Amino acid sequence: MKKETAAEKRRKREASIRGMILREMIADVTSTQKGHAFQTGELRKHPKEPPWKCPDSFERELVAADHFDMEYYIRKEKPKQKVILQLHGGGYIAPLRNAYRRFSIMYSKCAGGAHVLTIDYRVAPEYPYPAALEDALVAYEWLLREKNYKAEDIVVAGDSAGGGLALCLVHYLKDHNRPLPAGIVAMSPWTDLALTGESYELNFEKDPLFGGTRDSMIYNCPYITKEEERTNPYVSPLYGDFTGFPPILFQVGDQEMLLSDTLEAAKKAREAGVKVKTSVYEGMFHVFQMGLHMIPESKAAWEEVGKFLNKLWK
Repeated sequence: MKKETAAEKRRKREASIRGMILREMIADVTSTQKGHAFQTGELRKHPKEPPWKCPDSFERELVAADHFDMEYYIRKEKPKQKVILQLHGGGYIAPLRNAYRRFSIMYSKCAGGAHVLTIDYRVAPEYPYPAALEDALVAYEWLLREKNYKAEDIVVAGDSAGGGLALCLVHYLKDHNRPLPAGIVAMSPWTDLALTGESYELNFEKDPLFGGTRDSMIYNCPYITKEEERTNPYVSPLYGDFTGFPPILFQVGDQEMLLSDTLEAAKKAREAGVKVKTSVYEGMFHVFQMGLHMIPESKAAWEEVGKFLNKLWK
């Protein structure tokens, strides 16, 4: 039997009608003045949202760390004694939002009732690097010391900047001889803040969220205060050594400017001997998983997350 190539193993899906409609709606919004403010990050910094209503089937414990807050979600019935540390996206400038709280619930459901710790880590420009990494480390250590989880019972997950931060955290843990988590879920991770990937140009006009402008938060990231930080593995995990990393699930849309961030990091990790699954969803945009069950691609991506998590913890 012919062995599949790496490209053939990638999960590619034709964009659904609903997926394409949502993509075009996003592009229409970002073409407006208010949409441009979303691209630059201005609308993300102080989001105005209704109070979060935790689903009745979950309990939420609010935890105050020294410099930031955390939210610990527990399923009431038949909880699984595993935990996911979720690191939200937002370009290192946006706080925790209700969308990411919904992600927490989705992660728990996908993992058969695992607990979830999601954190409102400090963000730039008030708190540039290494604030986010420091807070992620505090959260990881809290799970080990305060909740008595073993490292093999923890998965670190994140999207966009949070996906990059998840990889940065594991680089730091490995470099400092700390116990590593069981696995990593990285949705459209920002792994290269030096912006060297070819997709930054190839998808410049295609990306409905960040394309068509150099004013976006991608090109103007206040998390970085020194030019040399762009290639620091604790900022841009692409430049680190992935040897010894736990299994990683990468998901990305092929319309993203950050497509190369996923493909290059996945390639480097695989070459270092890491078990890697990379799924490229055709026609999809940055963190399309926000669609939850509204579009087939997002639903399929979450199902894939569930399979990955349950395989790790079988």
